[in-house]
Amino acid sequence: MQIFQVIEDAIAKPPIPHEPYKQSLKAWAMYCLREKGFKVVYAQNADFAIETKGAKKLYFKVSNSADDLDNSLSWIVWDSATKSASLVINNS
Repeated sequence: MQIFQVIEDAIAKPPIPHEPYKQSLKAWAMYCLREKGFKVVYAQNADFAIETKGAKKLYFKVSNSADDLDNSLSWIVWDSATKSASLVINNS
């Protein structure tokens, strides 16, 4: 799906670098996505959601570790070793 490529680009080439001592990963990810023009909204069972045209929502959680990720959602994962974020897409 093309939207996931745009999301991946937004976190791979962010408008500002993620600085864990200044902002949470969730706040940073939401900022990066809003800067790309996404409508980021509240989600009850996720960290946030992105509303797409047609009122479909894509749900995301954020994590500082790629271990034990719930595959019912898509994830934005921060790798502190490489100082980069990656997107793990829910395949269901």
